[in-house]
Amino acid sequence: MAKRQRTGSGTSVIGWREVVDLPDLGILAIRAKIDTGARTSALHATRQEEVERDGRVFMRFHVPRPGVPRGARIEAPLVDRRAIRNTSGVAEERAVIRTHLRLGGRCWLIEVSLADRARMEFDLILGRTALRRRGLLVDAGRSMLAGPPGGRGAHTLEA
Repeated sequence: MAKRQRTGSGTSVIGWREVVDLPDLGILAIRAKIDTGARTSALHATRQEEVERDGRVFMRFHVPRPGVPRGARIEAPLVDRRAIRNTSGVAEERAVIRTHLRLGGRCWLIEVSLADRARMEFDLILGRTALRRRGLLVDAGRSMLAGPPGGRGAHTLEA
């Protein structure tokens, strides 16, 4: 396991891919690609549907993962619908939710779009908006530098 690196300025160095948790969604140990070329983060979600409950709009969806039954559904409040460019550069309207991201020993709130990433290698892309002002540098030549999610201090929420 790689040792978490820090620079002299108090900035942490992470790799181009990391293992993270999305604890609000019950998703633990998901592989994420750190993509500073992407503005918005994206989570692989299938069977998406908009539902209304108590006057609020929620997204109900499935995140395919080993050991999770096909019928298992996740619900999260809908934050927005945005035109987001896919990997081919074509704009498509996507639902956006907020959830906590746990990376190494840190946890903070991010926005993530729901997208069909079935043909992609990573089920989660972390874009630059999710990483901005977090004191993180990405080492494009290395992987798994942050350590396992839920490490010491992982329950400390950052603004």
